[in-house]
Amino acid sequence: MAKSPEVGTPAPDFTLPGLLLADGTTERREYRLAEAQGHPLVLAFYPGDDSPVCTKQLCSYTSDLDRFKNLGATVWGISPQDLESHEAFARKHRLGFPLLSDTDRAVAKAFGIAVPGLGLRRSVFILDADGTVRWKHVALAGLTFQDSDTLTEQLAAL
Repeated sequence: MAKSPEVGTPAPDFTLPGLLLADGTTERREYRLAEAQGHPLVLAFYPGDDSPVCTKQLCSYTSDLDRFKNLGATVWGISPQDLESHEAFARKHRLGFPLLSDTDRAVAKAFGIAVPGLGLRRSVFILDADGTVRWKHVALAGLTFQDSDTLTEQLAAL
């Protein structure tokens, strides 16, 4: 397994299928890390759709989405579930940012957060406009998550 990228190094490039729910309509497309350059990006890796901690985490980020946008940042959620699971999850909780599907965990492996037999470690990476990792948190157990206050403080410091 690859080592997690260090702060100050480029994030591993990737392309994943994803979806965004907007006004009840689902837009499915490929999301490329390279196309996100030009503004900060929050990559929120989470273990599973509709699990209690993941739901609380992603709902809190949706509630605070304007705070992220005011700092010029976008948020992408990434987990191993497929797009059908993501769509049901997004609709049920009205999630307002893209959910990307890493079904083979290739991106989780590239970021050094895959856990054989279990999925992935709950992790957040903040990338600057050039795609460089500027802050990260990789959880050991994943029973809690990094809140919006912590993330927006880190974004404001960029």
